[in-house]
Amino acid sequence: MDPLSTLPVFVALEGKRAVVAGGSEAAAWKAELVAAAGAHVEVFAAEPGEEMVRLERDGPVAGTVRIVRREWDGACLAHAAMAICDAASEGEAQAFKCAARAAGVPVNVVDRPAFCMFQFGSIVNRSPLVVGISTTGAAPILGQAVRRRIETLLPPALAAWAGLAARVRGAVLARLDPGRPRRAFWERFVDNAFSGAPPDEAGAVKLVGETDTAAAGKVTLVGAGPGDPGLLTLNAMRALQGCDVILFDDLVSDEVLELARREAKRISVGKRGARESCRQDDITAMMIKLAKAGRSVVRLKAGDPSIFGRSGEEISALRAEGIEIDVIAGVTSASAMAARLETSLTHRDHAQVVSFMTGHARNGVFPDGIDLGAAVGPGRTAVMYMGARTAPQWVARAMDEGASPATPAVAMASVSGTNERVWRGPLAALPDNVADLGGGPILIGVGEVFEAGAEMAEPLPQPVAVERREVLTGG
Repeated sequence: MDPLSTLPVFVALEGKRAVVAGGSEAAAWKAELVAAAGAHVEVFAAEPGEEMVRLERDGPVAGTVRIVRREWDGACLAHAAMAICDAASEGEAQAFKCAARAAGVPVNVVDRPAFCMFQFGSIVNRSPLVVGISTTGAAPILGQAVRRRIETLLPPALAAWAGLAARVRGAVLARLDPGRPRRAFWERFVDNAFSGAPPDEAGAVKLVGETDTAAAGKVTLVGAGPGDPGLLTLNAMRALQGCDVILFDDLVSDEVLELARREAKRISVGKRGARESCRQDDITAMMIKLAKAGRSVVRLKAGDPSIFGRSGEEISALRAEGIEIDVIAGVTSASAMAARLETSLTHRDHAQVVSFMTGHARNGVFPDGIDLGAAVGPGRTAVMYMGARTAPQWVARAMDEGASPATPAVAMASVSGTNERVWRGPLAALPDNVADLGGGPILIGVGEVFEAGAEMAEPLPQPVAVERREVLTGG
């Protein structure tokens, strides 16, 4: 987990006493907010403003608000669950903070972060579902903008669905085993909640009975894309948020893993060309063992699992064991490369055929069966995966089979990643230059569609750098 600037904590205030010092409009807003959580709010103000008087007269939506028409003192903070002050000066803010700390009461001073033990963030209210957003006082306007975005994503009906969830929770705990059975129920429940349908208590109870208490495990092959977490699909996000175990390749970025369910166990299976890796048979056996134990397993692969991801072998083995399988497509590196170069792999003036090829076979050399003469040439675009080490072999073969040495070529290391690097030039110069790109997976494109990229005067805009970090492995 990345460092937290503040710890988001939700405080239960139902029936508890809270103190607000000050009668201003800002103090009235805080009093109304705290009362909405069920607190009994006492406001200490010798001359309360119009908003505060109105709040006391009309009453809040929950809890109570009572004005005590005098200034605050230390004694008024005794036995309070929370203390808030709209201080008129720095001195009053300091005095209120000291008095609250002496009384053992959490304190907030409006618009004075230095005197606060906690802050009020922006709130999206779908009670009992409540979303809090904080910028730790650094950028309140940004927090409000995030709140507006979230408001549009969460339909108001979620409030009723959240209430229904609380009512059926006991039945779920009593009738469904921990782990996958309960998660299977809640995943279907949430799908219904976001479908736009009204909450149906009888239907939810029926769904509990229909959920298999001995639910078998499943394996989902998920494409993580080339590295940029922004290229992860919504289906991939749902799979990562709903699984028990993640088996991830070495090329999957930490930023993608950070989006997974916190409780999911992360296991590196280190599939990486030309490096020490887990054997494919061992990875497949691990998936089968975990699924048969009732776990929901995500096999997280860089790029798209169906493009040189060995998903075919894994699917066959899982099917042979009768294990449920799902495959979620990912953005393959070739698509990300074309986007980064602002070109089209099938530009109708230059290419009517696109070929995706692998640069090495099981024995580590360039495969014999690839017809380079048909893949590289006028009207064609070739994309070579894992072809940097074998570039001298296949480039020589391509030119022997008719490819022009001047054919535009491009090589990109860590496509869409924070350390992305690119080389452009003629095909003949590729073998002598590709090694200079250094570490990271290297993708190579050959064809006329890359000519515009080769003539670009400006360098590629670089992705925003993100600090690398260790990946936590859950229990």
